[in-house]
Amino acid sequence: MSMKIRLARGGSKKRPFYRIVAADSRMPRDGRFIEKLGTYNPLLAKDSEERVKMDVERVQYWMSKGAQPTDRVARMLEAAGVTPKTERNNPKKGTPGKKAQERVEEKAAKAAAAAEAAAAPAEEPAAEEAAAE
Repeated sequence: MSMKIRLARGGSKKRPFYRIVAADSRMPRDGRFIEKLGTYNPLLAKDSEERVKMDVERVQYWMSKGAQPTDRVARMLEAAGVTPKTERNNPKKGTPGKKAQERVEEKAAKAAAAAEAAAAPAEEPAAEEAAAE
């Protein structure tokens, strides 16, 4: 049986409240769980003590039994100092999307055309003076 330490959503519409639970990975998100390990209230301020509450000893117990925390719970455990921080790599995070890249290319093409148009009339009087001499 593969175990997960994950969030189970509660609360009403647009007012989320989560329980941190140990559950079988085959069970639904808000369905049956084995043990409630804590709570998470995302509506509270980030520095609030009440935002994330968890029983760290029970979390460590379940992890020793092979339970895997989900990404969000793993971040909470890192913030609590239970697990070591892991380096995350998302190389595409800062790159713009297709439409933004197209807009940049269009803007560069317009700027190049404007620069050529500005340079062309400046060359014509110089060419006329050279022909007159």
